[in-house]
Amino acid sequence: MHVVYALCPISTFRPQRVLSRALAGLLSRAHRLDARVGTVGRMSRALVLVDIQNDFCEGGSLAVTGGAEVARRAAEKVEAERDDYATVVATQDWHIDPGSHWAPAGTEPDFVDTWPVHCEVGTAGSDFHPNLRPSLHHVEEIFRKGEYEAAYSGFEGTNQDGTGLAAWLRAKGVTQLDVCGIATDYCVRATVLDGIKHGFEVTLLTDLVAGVAPESTEKALEEMTGAGARTDDQAG
Repeated sequence: MHVVYALCPISTFRPQRVLSRALAGLLSRAHRLDARVGTVGRMSRALVLVDIQNDFCEGGSLAVTGGAEVARRAAEKVEAERDDYATVVATQDWHIDPGSHWAPAGTEPDFVDTWPVHCEVGTAGSDFHPNLRPSLHHVEEIFRKGEYEAAYSGFEGTNQDGTGLAAWLRAKGVTQLDVCGIATDYCVRATVLDGIKHGFEVTLLTDLVAGVAPESTEKALEEMTGAGARTDDQAG
């Protein structure tokens, strides 16, 4: 009995074609993995808008220079980049009777522990600035703070259900925060530092903040970065 072997001509075997197909498969899987990683990154990050309210902008009772511009640019960011975030939240100073936080009538505030009357519930000063309002439909939740006491950090606030910011964000699966708003050296600072204490990775959006005074703003920036916050020019 004769066995006949069917041999493929050597000329029909092209190893480069096999390698090309294998490489294409690897690249395709890598691209899909990159896409999944990117989606996970986006879906674990929140944008936090801190106290972008009338009384903290030009014309308000506790105006911060540049506040109205922060409101405008923050709105632009929300409109352009909403899909890059798992959620967008906002905080509000929300005072009813905060006690010694307000300087007594007829006395001058020291702008350290006592302040002019500001963000009083029921007044226009407590409202979000008009420049921000076009983007507010993207804000999923609002956290209000300071009804009957001084409150600087957004993490001191609660939503209408009484849930605090940290617990609410964790329930959303958020692990990273981008923070912006007013004022860099007070409520933004406190929110960033508390965010770090609560275990979030925090990035300060330095082109979307405004501070009360240059000296205290510089000190606050050093304190925030020293505590572990990144700035947007460091984020990669």
